[in-house]
Amino acid sequence: MEISDLVSPDAVLPRLKATSKKQALNELSVLAAAKTGLNEREIFDVLLERERLGTTGVGQGVAIPHGRFAALDRIYGFFARLDQPVDYDSVDDRPVDLLFMLMAPEDAGADHLKALARVSRLLRDKETCDKLRGADSGDALYVVLDEGVTSTP
Repeated sequence: MEISDLVSPDAVLPRLKATSKKQALNELSVLAAAKTGLNEREIFDVLLERERLGTTGVGQGVAIPHGRFAALDRIYGFFARLDQPVDYDSVDDRPVDLLFMLMAPEDAGADHLKALARVSRLLRDKETCDKLRGADSGDALYVVLDEGVTSTP
């Protein structure tokens, strides 16, 4: 599974303005609603419910919020780089400035886990994260995401 299977260039936000975790998730929900046709409040509520189970802030300034949705027929990815890092209750207590949101069908099972693993592998790579933080446009961010750490078959 490649990142380009999950996210498209128009699902990348290069300068998300948010001052809190909830605001960042809300802004991603608005983008996701426009791309998926789902209700933005439903998306936001599912993401918040997942955060209540445990933070999706995986450390090093990265978060991978995710959720499952009955109305979806495929996995969608959305990426945002925040203008300013926000407190995210991350596992390392560092603020987050890189968010990769995944939305999966309820019955995605192994595919959802593969997508999470793929995104996690990509964003654990310090060089990739440095490039994402230094990119100057949505197109440049997409290229870094697409050309990041090679997946294994």
